Amino acid sequence: MSLYRAEQKRMNQALQSSGDALERKFWIAILLYGVLAILAWFTIGSGSIDVHGRQVQIRLIPLIILGVLALRTVLGRHADRIRSENEEGQKQDPEVL
Repeated sequence: MSLYRAEQKRMNQALQSSGDALERKFWIAILLYGVLAILAWFTIGSGSIDVHGRQVQIRLIPLIILGVLALRTVLGRHADRIRSENEEGQKQDPEVL
């Protein structure tokens, strides 16, 4: 049974990224969003569609979607930084609520 618990602990530690590894993953994700945006721009034709009475280029639709995903990634990174700062502050001064 202890071998099973040790394996579970190892897997949980492997899933949790922090510090430099998380920072590296963030920049890789942003780079990949950029690469996908460039590929979408050159792959999709230059047609346009009617959206609420306005002509919108088809190329802009995947760029908007990728932009929203990139924004979500940036906001998640900032939220994680805030959480880690709060946890460090509570560890240093446990009596403060």
